[in-house]
Amino acid sequence: MALSSRAHAFSVEALVGRPSKRKLRDPREEAQPELLKKEGGEEEERRSSAAAGRKSELPEKRSKAEPLATTFGCNSFGSLEEKDIIQVELQGSELWKRFHDIGTEMIITKAGRRMFPSVRVKVKGLDPGKQYYVAIDVVPVDSKRYRYIYHSSQWMIAGNTDHSCITPRVYIHPDSPCSGETWMRQIISFDRVKLTNNEMDDKGHIILQSMHKYKPRVHVMKQDSRVDMSRIQSLPAEGVKTFSFKETEFTTVTAYQNQQITKLKIDRNPFAKGFRDPGRSRGVLDGLLETYPWRPSLTLDFKTFGADTQSKMFY
Repeated sequence: MALSSRAHAFSVEALVGRPSKRKLRDPREEAQPELLKKEGGEEEERRSSAAAGRKSELPEKRSKAEPLATTFGCNSFGSLEEKDIIQVELQGSELWKRFHDIGTEMIITKAGRRMFPSVRVKVKGLDPGKQYYVAIDVVPVDSKRYRYIYHSSQWMIAGNTDHSCITPRVYIHPDSPCSGETWMRQIISFDRVKLTNNEMDDKGHIILQSMHKYKPRVHVMKQDSRVDMSRIQSLPAEGVKTFSFKETEFTTVTAYQNQQITKLKIDRNPFAKGFRDPGRSRGVLDGLLETYPWRPSLTLDFKTFGADTQSKMFY
């Protein structure tokens, strides 16, 4: 039965569609999601591989950066390579800590006085084939002046001060310059450093002010052929690695204020044997002198000497 055009438009076949048309459209519609899934999967694989590549690169960068964070240098190393991870260890740190717990004091005089304990360090991470200078200086901890309170046995702030009037000096270790291999093989000692309060000093001693707090700093410098570092008065702007230790801070005095510091220095300083046992030291010295052949034995017969003089007086 033939339907009119108007009735055919509202028929079930027109609304639903012919089976042949549905069969042609369905494969296309089904193929498009599959293509989208494939493309999406490939895109996810690309993203995952790129992310994995980034993750694999990150550990390498971190492994290079982490050792640099363990160093405690104050200045940039300039021309030295970042792979040169230099470390400085304080020798005799236990003794330094004992003094620091009490309040370390260092005597300064016009002629210059050596430090005790002295700064002794061990260096690691240098390039064995390169030449280095090792130096030390002493810088203020703060801009305060201190005084010692005897009834409470502690240091108190007495006021402010100005350190700009004193030019800081650098003490170059006498073994400088030296190869990194040699420096790492030995303990670097600064026992010859002397502290003075003479602002007109011309002997190369480190000039400090009394009743102030200071801290020593150790510097490792790569040799530069353009600069004669053995005669420098101040640190260069580049190529310096600086290290400092909290337990080496001290207060400068012209006479020891804390009796505990005096006792500890007498007990531990090998040059203070005379204060510990003067009688024993004198006996050891006399024994050593007796063993030397150049010391002649001197014997005097006072009776004979007296008789001769009396006989001469009568003549």
